Amino acid sequence: MIKLKNILTEEKDSKQEKDFEEFADTRMSGAEKIADNAKEKGGLALLTWHHFKVKLPYYKKATEGKFDIEAAKKEFEETYKKISLSMTPIEFQREVGRLEVLGELLIKETA
Repeated sequence: MIKLKNILTEEKDSKQEKDFEEFADTRMSGAEKIADNAKEKGGLALLTWHHFKVKLPYYKKATEGKFDIEAAKKEFEETYKKISLSMTPIEFQREVGRLEVLGELLIKETA
């Protein structure tokens, strides 16, 4: 009975990991497209490029199964504390993008 329980638990964990990686892959594709379009457009759209470009390494890690929940929680809190009205628009977009990607990955992974 214990073996069956272990097998079912392993299957569930494997499916959740696959779902998480697929989620990250889909989000990464969307972020890449938005970043590319914003860079091509130029001008003020470059703020959008900064916002989405910062997300890509996080999605990549998640798609490769290398997302560290505890490190991400710590970085989320540090990033949250850094955001302020004294930042430049580029700094603000980068940090809000970082906060956003960490938050959505943490929510998805721990749900």
